[in-house]
This record gives sequence, structure tokens and C-alpha cells, in this order.
Amino acid sequence: MYTIETYGKFDSAHFLKDYEGKCANIHGHRWEVKVSVSTETLEEEGPYRGMVIDFSLLKDILRKETKRLDHSLIIEEGSLKEKTLEALNEEGFRIITFPFRPTAENFAHHFYTYLKEAGYDVTKVTVSETPNNKASYEERAH
Repeated sequence: MYTIETYGKFDSAHFLKDYEGKCANIHGHRWEVKVSVSTETLEEEGPYRGMVIDFSLLKDILRKETKRLDHSLIIEEGSLKEKTLEALNEEGFRIITFPFRPTAENFAHHFYTYLKEAGYDVTKVTVSETPNNKASYEERAH
């Protein structure tokens, strides 16, 4: 099995609604995303001969999503009162809403799905909130 990995990162703020602890407050992270793509065989012809895929193609699609999330407030849908959301928008803050709680676990699944839908044979995605706190998502073979 051949595996290549690439990394991306973005800075953003989030909070965990209904959490009992410090993470219930708005705080930021430098999120790091590690993507693994695997295959049994390498490309045999064309410009990608001898490769799993071109690193630059994988990095470009990953960068597209990390750039979208960079320097934003990421929130779970319905986690802020409408008046609060309106006030933040009036102030010009960039807010990105997801249908899931913005945890490292859910971001790992998000990036996995995002890259799979883009056509990549992703085997694992790991998202780090801090150098010591990481969460991964990978599908198990049946």
C-alpha cells in the first residue's frame, strides 16, 4: 500500500455550546489538518506516472477549504441567539456556520468527506487543535 500525506492549517475561533468547561467560551486555535491518501498501485502512465497523485493537486483542494475557514468564527447552527448573530454580522465579523458542533472530531470527518467528494482516495484525516490534542477520522474496511 502506498500512502502520501499533506498538511494544511487555519486559524479560527469557536466555542462549544452546552459544554461545561472553558471551551464553552469563544477561543481560538491554529487548527492543523493532516490528510492521508492511499492506493495499492501507482499511476502507470501520463504526467503522474510513479505517483499516488500529484501532491500539488491534493494541497490545492485542501488549501481551498482551509483558506475559507481561516480567520473566522466557526459556529454550530443554532448555537447563538439571533440578536447576537445579527450584532456580530453588523460588526463585520466573518462567521461560518456548520450543522455540527465544531470539534476536532467533527472537523476530521468534515475534511474527510470534503476530499472524498472531490474525488480523492482519502484513507485518514487528522485534525489538531493543539500540538497535543488530535482527532482522526477513517473508515473501516468491512
